Amino acid sequence: MNAQKNVFIGSEPQQAIDARASGGYVTLLGEPFYCIRHYDAMPPFFMSLISSSDHWLFISTTGGLTAGRKNADHALFPYYTVDRVTENHDNTGHKSLLLVTRQDRTTLWEPFCDRYRGVYRTERNLYKNIPGTALIFEEINHDLALVFRYGWRTSEAFGFVKTTWITNPAPTTCTVEVLDGLQNILPAYVTSQVQNEFSVLLDAYKRSELDPATGLGLFSLSSRLTDHAEPSESLRANTVWQVGLDAAQDHITYLLSSQQLDTFRLGQGVQPETDSRGRRGAYFVRAVFDLAPDAGRSWHLVCEVDQDSAAVANLRRTLNSDPGTLYEQVERDIAASNHKLMTIIASADGLQTSRDGLSTAHHFANVLFNVMRGGIFADQYRIDTADLREFVETHRRALVHDHADFFAALPAMINVNTLKERAAAVGDADLLRLCVTYLPLTFSRRHGDPSRPWNRFAIHIRKADGSRQLNYEGNWRDIFQNWETLAYAYPGFLEGMIGVFLNATTVDGYNPYRVTRSGIEWEIPNPSHPWANIGYWSDHQIIYLQKLLEACTRFYPGTLESLLTRPMFAYANVPYRIKTYAELVNDPYASIEFDWDQHRQIEALVQDTGTDGRLVMDADGHVLHTTLAEKLLNLLLAKLVNFVPEGGIWMNTQRPEWNDANNALVGKGVSVVTLGYLRRFVVFYKTLFQNGGSDVLPMSAEIATLFGSIRHILTAYRAVLMGHITDEQRKAVMDALGQAGSVYRWTCYEHGFSGDVVHIARADLIAFLSLAEDIIAHTLRANQRPDRLYHAYNVLRLDGERAAIEHL
Repeated sequence: MNAQKNVFIGSEPQQAIDARASGGYVTLLGEPFYCIRHYDAMPPFFMSLISSSDHWLFISTTGGLTAGRKNADHALFPYYTVDRVTENHDNTGHKSLLLVTRQDRTTLWEPFCDRYRGVYRTERNLYKNIPGTALIFEEINHDLALVFRYGWRTSEAFGFVKTTWITNPAPTTCTVEVLDGLQNILPAYVTSQVQNEFSVLLDAYKRSELDPATGLGLFSLSSRLTDHAEPSESLRANTVWQVGLDAAQDHITYLLSSQQLDTFRLGQGVQPETDSRGRRGAYFVRAVFDLAPDAGRSWHLVCEVDQDSAAVANLRRTLNSDPGTLYEQVERDIAASNHKLMTIIASADGLQTSRDGLSTAHHFANVLFNVMRGGIFADQYRIDTADLREFVETHRRALVHDHADFFAALPAMINVNTLKERAAAVGDADLLRLCVTYLPLTFSRRHGDPSRPWNRFAIHIRKADGSRQLNYEGNWRDIFQNWETLAYAYPGFLEGMIGVFLNATTVDGYNPYRVTRSGIEWEIPNPSHPWANIGYWSDHQIIYLQKLLEACTRFYPGTLESLLTRPMFAYANVPYRIKTYAELVNDPYASIEFDWDQHRQIEALVQDTGTDGRLVMDADGHVLHTTLAEKLLNLLLAKLVNFVPEGGIWMNTQRPEWNDANNALVGKGVSVVTLGYLRRFVVFYKTLFQNGGSDVLPMSAEIATLFGSIRHILTAYRAVLMGHITDEQRKAVMDALGQAGSVYRWTCYEHGFSGDVVHIARADLIAFLSLAEDIIAHTLRANQRPDRLYHAYNVLRLDGERAAIEHL
């Protein structure tokens, strides 16, 4: 028991220090950091900490945070929404209390605690390094002449590292009694649902234990939460330990709860805690040491999630073996983890040297977040054929057995171009399609954060045995927007990126919600869930593909021309049914139905054959393959059937143009932006055919029929489409185009593709594209404003036989 002290809180209230926020680069821990001085003069803002592994950490400038590995179900601190994370800084995450003694006067100081604001003259600064792997909070107490810092970093081997630094810039020695720790530490394996909906029940099951010999804290559940009348042991723990403070020299005491904080504040000392049950976990280390002038002390609190008994036993041995060198081991592994991240960014051309340090940092951050979404290629252009086999088996299990000799003959590693050549020589369209679209990406993660809790992020970069996992997943927009720039670092995979895009587009010309290494996913209706909405984003199909096509032409001239007549692409079989044109006109806000029978049939096929079961099949039950020419024409026609003369492209598939400021335009929204992209697509498509290809192009009969209908309509109305058009004429064109699209879609929905092939003359297709280009250009000119800019969106007013356009 420590002797009780008389504790003061400051002296007289002081005038506030000039607290205008400012920023600039400084050198800290041997590397550049961006420093925001007086960051507390700004409203709180949210940040993320980056890792080369599967760590995730979101933190507010208030100090409140959430962190863990892989996803929100493997959390160290509760995964709350951003407002709760920001507000809970006083009871979640870092907490430090100091009793500072100078000249026999002991004073209480709680850095970053606003309850004592105005008592001391303090200033707060925030530091973040360029890679985003280190975040340091600093509070300088001018009255006590002390500098307190704590920072968050990550280590692949050890987990999350909170480092604390205390320095004494004064000319006199002081004694510091510190209680430094972490609050609201979760047990292992607590799902985000339990964290948010059953937190009271969860608290009752929590158990915190201390290994006195090593100072290791173990945070687990007394048993798994379940309503079943059966035993359910919790066999894993989250762990916290410290290194840098000496048990004997610094008079260390450990606490496993926040119950004694007020006792410490009063200078009454604290009692060690070795077992705490039924309350929220915490880990505090109490130490006492002297600080000579210009001297300092530092230590680490190291945290990890989901540790089994073997991992805990190994950790105890490590803590017992050579604690004197453990501090530096942690630092070295942090440095190694940072180097690994730098290697990832370097391989995506993210490192620059420039006199403009801010622009260099911005470029690094742009590339970093790009590869965090889209991924990075694991080993340049080399492919691990064991992983390739696993990929193929996931998509089409029988293919591995049907071509056993092909896979047996592959070396352990193979170049991507050599693989494509070998696959093409086999003559199996499925094998070639899967070998081309195999993309050995890693570091990708499904996006999401506490500001968007409806997006459940996931970071899959390690398998259960700790080996590297190749994976990518993300919403359509996220994946292809980020692959656009990745393609310039790895153009050799452009053909595969284009293949993944086209194989995931539907016969009605749209795309599913999410693209993953395993295939595609779509949203499923759930009336009880307000975020379970179905629909197609109507602007993604053209511009994201267009950027990839242009890059392919730039790096590999002639490649696209060679694919125009090669049947190696597929259609996604999404069980959405866009209603008939008459129904769209009647209610454009409810334009899609979900085909539950089709959905169940597809999922049953996936179980039997693999994820290729989500693709359109031919009459014999094989994947229906088609050409690049047909896939591009399909996407173009899907937009033209929603063309509104002098308006744009009608957004009527229950999702808007991707622009948050215009989300309300779904149904009645008419996008000029998408029409502008469509013109770029048409010009490129026409040039592609002019540069090469055979005189006749094979097309599925259904696509050929729709092509003929649209060509006839545009030709018949060419005069009004190129001149002044009345509201009645606009409605007539819309009706004709919309009905043609409706007939095509419902033929496909009810009967599928017949498998019949019709040949279209290349010259006829080029003439059609020229006509479409002229008509689109006329509508774009009609949307030009007096300032020579363009309207981006319009509203469509349907009134009987009239279709009026209202510019926004």
